[in-house]
Amino acid sequence: MKKISRRQFLTQAGNGLAVAAAVSGATARAFSAAPQSEKKVLIIGAGLAGLTCAYELKRSGFDVMLIEARVRPGGRVRTYRDPFADGLYAEMGAEYVDASDRNVRKYCRQFNLTVLTAKQYDGIYLRNRRWAMSNFKTNGLKLPYEGVMPGKLFNNEREYIQPWLDMIEDINNLPREVLALDNLSMAQLMRKAKAPKDIVDLYNYTNATESTIRPDEVNALGFVLGHYRAAGFSEDTNEGRILGGNDQLPKRFAKELTDQLYYGRTVKRISVHSNEAEVWYEEAGRLTLITSPRLVIAMPFSVLRKTQLQGKIPADKVKCIRELQYGHVLKLAMQFKKRFWDEPGSLGQRIFTDTLLRRVYHFSIDQPGPRGILLSFTSGDDARKLGQMKESQRMDRARQKINQIWSESDSHWEGGVSKYWNEDPFTQGSYSSLGVGQAKTFRALAARQEGIIHFAGEHTSGASMEGAIASGLRVSGEVKQSVDG
Repeated sequence: MKKISRRQFLTQAGNGLAVAAAVSGATARAFSAAPQSEKKVLIIGAGLAGLTCAYELKRSGFDVMLIEARVRPGGRVRTYRDPFADGLYAEMGAEYVDASDRNVRKYCRQFNLTVLTAKQYDGIYLRNRRWAMSNFKTNGLKLPYEGVMPGKLFNNEREYIQPWLDMIEDINNLPREVLALDNLSMAQLMRKAKAPKDIVDLYNYTNATESTIRPDEVNALGFVLGHYRAAGFSEDTNEGRILGGNDQLPKRFAKELTDQLYYGRTVKRISVHSNEAEVWYEEAGRLTLITSPRLVIAMPFSVLRKTQLQGKIPADKVKCIRELQYGHVLKLAMQFKKRFWDEPGSLGQRIFTDTLLRRVYHFSIDQPGPRGILLSFTSGDDARKLGQMKESQRMDRARQKINQIWSESDSHWEGGVSKYWNEDPFTQGSYSSLGVGQAKTFRALAARQEGIIHFAGEHTSGASMEGAIASGLRVSGEVKQSVDG
């Protein structure tokens, strides 16, 4: 089996709610007078999924209208620039472009964007102890965790699930004993396998970007299948990003959709009929009705479940929309006057930690100095804890934790900014994560076409920019097949 990245590991690993505003003042609106009405497509959501779908359908001659609640494109792709000095920037949302992300890379080439490969993680800070990654691996050092292997930071949990891995001969025909894992959490499975609690804790810390939910929420079937598909992932991950900011990619898509893209439209109600969809959106306090013979919903289920849905939507799809799990994620970008992490004797530039900050790394490798930014990606309960704090408290806590890792940091601190995605009204969570009882059916259910309604987004594919774009491509193909045959 081939070795895959952590991001690849993750990818492989009622009806509605708020009552819509009174519609007596709603204005009916046809978004095009084109004669080929069957080629009209309304798309909700201008994240990478909706943008890709709209872009490809427009190229194929469809009459597209794309509406977005925000006043910018990109969804969970969010690059911050204004809070920082000297031209620095930081990715506060989706970040990684793996070597295998062929669709992201294809569009980057098409739009003349460069993918920059990040430096590897070079330090570990766990239980108040420090290790240089090279020394840790070369000399087979052992972490102060029960049950771990020498020189091994990742994948210590694998030996405890080996009995289930050995049962799998055909991933498309799983034995009953493996399928039964859908009803367990990863934490329950590890207890069943007699794994020490330290193994679960270490997995939780080192997989901050792969699992934004707690181990007792992680689906055990998805967890095991992720290990089956991989010979094992490691800290040697090729984690790239777009030079100059990831937001350039959605902006390039949006530039190609100038006449089709409308911002500041918050969808309040969707009514599905056999040959027409009705969508009510709010703009500047006014409710407007749009009708379309075909609809693409490219908004997170965490938001869709709080939108009023009417019409014939199958019960299993309704259940998926209501219950699909989303995690907690918070990113902190911290500006320092000097890049002390590059100094001789420093622990390193990219560090795995068991602190509230989880994963901390130098973000400014392609940016001018001497100032620089350290970025923290934290998830699960730690993100929830920080998210409940005021911004000033988050920064105070971050400053304290950074100083624990790099004792020289405090004298260079200048400030920072955070983004807690669970308090974003247009996201209300991180990315989707399959919970207990959801691995066997929910991903396919989320993606399933329902008559004239199509569904795109990372929740239908894989929790990454690549997954979002892949879903947009899939849905554009579905629409073309449904209309053109």
